Amino acid sequence: MNDSLTLQVHDLEVQVLTGIYSEETHLPQPIRVSLDVDLDCPAHFAPDTPLSASKSYIDLREAVTTALPEGVHFKLVEGIADHIIETLMLQDGRVRRVAVKIIKLAIAEHGESIGITLVRHRR
Repeated sequence: MNDSLTLQVHDLEVQVLTGIYSEETHLPQPIRVSLDVDLDCPAHFAPDTPLSASKSYIDLREAVTTALPEGVHFKLVEGIADHIIETLMLQDGRVRRVAVKIIKLAIAEHGESIGITLVRHRR
């Protein structure tokens, strides 16, 4: 069995142009995004292991907050998730798997979580 390292950033809220219905297509919608990113794992993390042995959480956060193209309308939240995954995999060849969970906040009526989780593995 291989060792693994999963970096997590959960519950980032951003505004994104998304949706297929007329009432959704002209204004950004709030979404909540969570990421689980599996990296190649070194054999050991010593107290003085440099950050280059892992990955900065800032990179994960920025894949959601700044790497999403402004003004682009994603019909499906799956497209948003795919863009985030592609950004992370292009940034770093050590990324083996990314799971992106997106909750559409504007459509909840009673506090429920409605959304998707897309998981992609490096091929």
